[in-house]
Amino acid sequence: MPEKEEKEKDLLKELCGNDTELYAFLCHTLYVDPIAAISKRDLAILVEEAEKSFKDENYGDAFRKYQPAVYKAIFEVTQNPGEKGRYIKVILDLASKTAKVTEKVKEKAEREGLVARARYLEEEIKNYEFLSERIEDVIKTASLYYNERLEELGAKERQEAREEERMATERHEQREKRGEMERQAARKEERKGMGRKEREEPGTE
Repeated sequence: MPEKEEKEKDLLKELCGNDTELYAFLCHTLYVDPIAAISKRDLAILVEEAEKSFKDENYGDAFRKYQPAVYKAIFEVTQNPGEKGRYIKVILDLASKTAKVTEKVKEKAEREGLVARARYLEEEIKNYEFLSERIEDVIKTASLYYNERLEELGAKERQEAREEERMATERHEQREKRGEMERQAARKEERKGMGRKEREEPGTE
């Protein structure tokens, strides 16, 4: 396992303490880089599209659309603690609907004899049940984790910006140095040319 990934798991493990169930759930629910990984689209749009797929009985598509909506809602509540009550209702509703659609997908997998997939989907249903039961703990730990990660990512971005600024300064200095060397060479050639011209001109009597 890469050192960076191991470090982030250690952070999450530290935040979860001895709560192994919470750790197991958050391990595959939270992102190391939420800004890059979580959908930029509005949560309401994600939910609307998922619900449309469910109404159309396209359960596989609904399952794929509900999941990013759940992950986005969890992230958003960590960044908007003043709206915690509203987000809890949204997350509980999403968890319930996602569990239902996952059950539909699991039934289809069982009919098709896809044992491994059905087992995976059964675990997903348990995860959404866990989310509903432990919503307060999930939000509390996710908030600590994401705020720590965002602070680290912000520091990294500032460091990268400083490095880019330093490199830009170096490139500018190198261009200036090359320009000065070219100007010196041009002046040298000009002096040589003037010397040749003086030697070639006939003397006056």
